[in-house]
Amino acid sequence: MNPSLRRKLAQMVDRFSEITALLSEPEVQGDPAKFRRLSQEYAQLEPVVSCYLQYQQHTEAIEEAQALLSDPEMAELAREEIQRAQAARQDLEPALQRLLLPRDPNDQRNVFLEIRAGTGGAEAALFAADLLRMYLRYAEQRGWRTEQISASEGELGGFKEVVVRISGEGVYSRLKFEAGTHRVQRVPETESQGRIHTSACTVAVLPEVEAIDEVTLDPKELRIDTYRSSGAGGQHVNKTDSAVRITHLPSGIVVECQDERSQHKNKARALALLQAKLRSKAQEAQASEQARSRKLQVGSGDRSERIRTYNFPQNRVTDHRINLTLYQLEDVLFGNLDPVIEPLLQEYQAEQLADLAKD
Repeated sequence: MNPSLRRKLAQMVDRFSEITALLSEPEVQGDPAKFRRLSQEYAQLEPVVSCYLQYQQHTEAIEEAQALLSDPEMAELAREEIQRAQAARQDLEPALQRLLLPRDPNDQRNVFLEIRAGTGGAEAALFAADLLRMYLRYAEQRGWRTEQISASEGELGGFKEVVVRISGEGVYSRLKFEAGTHRVQRVPETESQGRIHTSACTVAVLPEVEAIDEVTLDPKELRIDTYRSSGAGGQHVNKTDSAVRITHLPSGIVVECQDERSQHKNKARALALLQAKLRSKAQEAQASEQARSRKLQVGSGDRSERIRTYNFPQNRVTDHRINLTLYQLEDVLFGNLDPVIEPLLQEYQAEQLADLAKD
């Protein structure tokens, strides 16, 4: 094992012992915030420490068996024990390396998923609707909950822009690599000569801000407008200005919510979305020079900027970041996204492991 990894693991064992002792102290137990923070750290360290202690047990077994090699009566048993312990220890090394990978603090968060039609006009709006159905079906497969926050429909159908909130277990960890420009190549229904058109949509995946790290909003920097929802809702929608639009004056960011019939609920949803956008903007600025973060940034919506291409004539999906090509377009658009997402996660972990080995 890499010496630097050994040092990190030894430090984690020491920290785990320290936290275990702290959690039993009355002073910590009487402080809910501190107890919660230490409990979370304990939960993160426990699987790493447990795995490393098993690794250490096999190492000690090897050392003890090697000491018996000089004894003719015990040498054969000692060699067998060394082989067994070495194999067991070797099996544990990949697991230890994965456990040591830095965790994204946003991985367990809910997200706001934004889809915007880019280059391609009406066809881009129709493609935005296809992407929305794909993500909603994927969410359904994983048991996640979805709710539409706002939508602006295209002239011939689809969406110019649509925002949905997706909540559940590990939502951001699965969807974070979906951010970017998605390109579609197909023959539009309105194309009489059968020519293939190229259109694009941008997808943004924003982790929902929790109260504990909430972005502070100054009411003086907000302009809040109410209007009548353009969506379904019957007579109630026609009589009340329940939809809410909030403009953050310093940044120019505009968010809106028209899904709920209650103006109060719409305002709360819009504020949550605004906080997520401001937090995401600050994080992107901080990480703009890092190569991996550039893979997650949303482009302008131009055809030339893309993370993935959906080619209908060839039944092909290509993820350009890892040169992945699958000839199962219909399956992917039906929401079976794991064959695309899993290779992205594996590539990301491989890069993390490489960086870990360099440290």
